Amino acid sequence: MAKIIDGKAISTQIKDECRERVTAMKEQGQHVALAVIQVGNDPASSVYVRNKKKACEYVGIESLSYELSEETTQEELLSLIEKLNQDQKVNGILVQLPLPKQIDEDTVIRAIDPRKDVDGFHPQSVGALCIGQPGFLSCTPAGIIELLKRSGVVIEGKECVVIGRSNIVGKPMAILLLRENGTVTVAHSRTGNLKEVCRRADILVVAVGKPKMITREYVKEGAVVIDVGIHRNAENKLCGDVDFADVEPVCSAITPVPGGVGPMTIAMLMHNCVESLKLQ
Repeated sequence: MAKIIDGKAISTQIKDECRERVTAMKEQGQHVALAVIQVGNDPASSVYVRNKKKACEYVGIESLSYELSEETTQEELLSLIEKLNQDQKVNGILVQLPLPKQIDEDTVIRAIDPRKDVDGFHPQSVGALCIGQPGFLSCTPAGIIELLKRSGVVIEGKECVVIGRSNIVGKPMAILLLRENGTVTVAHSRTGNLKEVCRRADILVVAVGKPKMITREYVKEGAVVIDVGIHRNAENKLCGDVDFADVEPVCSAITPVPGGVGPMTIAMLMHNCVESLKLQ
């Protein structure tokens, strides 16, 4: 039987640590505020934004909410970001993605002051990650590293395979595993013999965006499997990129969906908000 890695429990540990730090900061007269901007009313985005606000409340971080209409222009959004960049009371700025089609995501990400980029998406944050300089880490990959470490999984010296090469998960995930002295392979949609590559992995991180694509044929006996995907199946139930029922009997540890990687993303966002005071 595989160990089920409980992202809910580990994320609560991290949020509790953040709450202690925020309480201590308040005693020294320091306050942390996060500005969250949502353009339009995409239902999934609304759920994420609500969860972020709840986490802020739990940790003791002030949450400033900006809900803009679907018709908002790029200029209007950039003007709001510039105002928040200049506001010394705002420590973190988060623009919920995806954005409506009239707004260029890359331009918006670059407009956020890197010292307030708590999502870790700004090119300066990504560059700092690549060369090991201080900066904000992308929340999902940073959360996965915490999941592994706090579950007693040793990364050093292990064969790690990341399936997916997105800027938000795949690439930063590979760099963070390298930083922990893993031997890292990045596989993707153009990888030949994908099953063979995956079967080499002691730690397999799956971020392919296809429901239940990864079955036991991709997994080495005793591997640790981290499932980043989240989808709704035909019965409207949540599932991941990994076929959990098929893979769980052959691996040593696995994250469930829901309750695995998802809660960690928000916990690491809270961590980044608390860290923002150092960078500023």
